[in-house]
Amino acid sequence: MASLKEIKTRIASVNSTRKITSAMKMVASSKLHHAQVAIQNMLPYENLLEHILKSFLASTPDVTSILEQGHAEVKRVALVVYSSNSSLCGGFNANVLKMMEHVVAEYAAQDITDVVIYPVGRKVAERVQKSGWQSAGDFSALADKPNAHDCAVVSEAITRKYMAHEIDKVELIYHHFKSAGSQILTRRTFLPIDLSTEKIGAMNDRDLTSNVATVKAQEYLRQRDRQRQHVAKEAKPLNDNFLVEPNLEYVLRSLVPKLLNLMVYTALLDSIASEHAARMVAMQTATDNADELLRTLRLQYNKGRQAAITSELLDIVGGSGNN
Repeated sequence: MASLKEIKTRIASVNSTRKITSAMKMVASSKLHHAQVAIQNMLPYENLLEHILKSFLASTPDVTSILEQGHAEVKRVALVVYSSNSSLCGGFNANVLKMMEHVVAEYAAQDITDVVIYPVGRKVAERVQKSGWQSAGDFSALADKPNAHDCAVVSEAITRKYMAHEIDKVELIYHHFKSAGSQILTRRTFLPIDLSTEKIGAMNDRDLTSNVATVKAQEYLRQRDRQRQHVAKEAKPLNDNFLVEPNLEYVLRSLVPKLLNLMVYTALLDSIASEHAARMVAMQTATDNADELLRTLRLQYNKGRQAAITSELLDIVGGSGNN
């Protein structure tokens, strides 16, 4: 059995760790709130752009974009993978890396070995370097400071390579932020882009009203999601007779790349919000475990202290009786 001094030292150590995890949970909660605000500020633009473009294409069924046309043969694939730059966020990074490895192995099984990875986050960049896979560069700065312009630069570079047939398919791997208690690991095709009207607003199922991620709150959100019935409605054309200026090709060349740029930026914001939510849950769990450990150690310390006092009293009583 450990001595009272050892137990007391361990109590102080656990208490110090608890203070750190509690502080990190509060910091993650604050950062999550800012990430939710960023998503909320971006949503009106995203929803309106998607609705305008897809409704316009629905009214002109004979019009197609070169970016929605798949290549005849897929030989070269690009993966844009989002992770965090730091740890202590539960299984957030591990899940992303596991899916990335699964996707690479899946393409390898199809004899597609020319896979280039765009690592958005230091954890992905380290795994790509360690595994010897082909990397398109270092985009770790985006994971800390999301920037729409930098995301547009990445998106435009990928789009140019796709149009030049240097890349045949592009996929995004990231955590879709659904709520503070639910982040869904998502594998989404980026190019060729899906401009069908059936999926308008399909990814807009986020709950940005709360950053509470306790066990009870998570269970409540899961039950609420089960009870909700999502009815997918086909988008109706805004007008049956669009007047296009200066011409149809120019409009498509302008709107489709903007939607692609927005997809990269939205995935980044979702990933950052999911990271902070996962870290907040992990730190809350660590704090709860520390509290439980402290209760056990204090009980053990009090029992040991009581036994020591009882032993001293017995020695005193025994010594008095001998005298």
